[in-house]
Amino acid sequence: MKHAETAAPAGRPASAEVPRGGSAAPGVPVGEMLFAVFILALGILGFVAGAGIQTPSSANDIGPRALPYLISGALVLVGVGLVIQLLRGHRGQADEGEDVDPDIPTDWLTVAKLVGIVVVHIVLIVPLGWAAAAALLFFGAAWSLGARPWWRNALIAVIIALVLQYGFGVLLGVSLPPGVLEGVPFLNG
Repeated sequence: MKHAETAAPAGRPASAEVPRGGSAAPGVPVGEMLFAVFILALGILGFVAGAGIQTPSSANDIGPRALPYLISGALVLVGVGLVIQLLRGHRGQADEGEDVDPDIPTDWLTVAKLVGIVVVHIVLIVPLGWAAAAALLFFGAAWSLGARPWWRNALIAVIIALVLQYGFGVLLGVSLPPGVLEGVPFLNG
């Protein structure tokens, strides 16, 4: 069987040709394999930690173990898939570069705003309740990162906070501090 010779692009020697779907380096790339094993180990650790979550024997609903098990299962599947792909010779494409200028200094004002918003969130969780504090956190993060218009950010922050409060409180049975929303039946866990 004859193989057709292909010409290398201008400026590249023929030996530097990159095989389809991978890099030219032989063997398993250490960095990619370490990442895949880390993802797999993180999933296994999630299962172990999730098994330690105490649930009452009378609980008939999904319970607090469901989300850790779901995420851990996804991590294990992705980790195993990555390991298999790497062992089969598939490599990630080398990045040509990001749209980031490494010469621009860190915007410390934005970092300080984000840290301040997280601190305010932690302080306000109990007095305002989780949903109200989370809405402030989401709105503050969007504001500090420059998202516009403010009213849309506020609306989205409130919707996300209420959906999360409902999901954790009603669907998973996790008790989050109700604060100002105490007594709202569909938000209590």
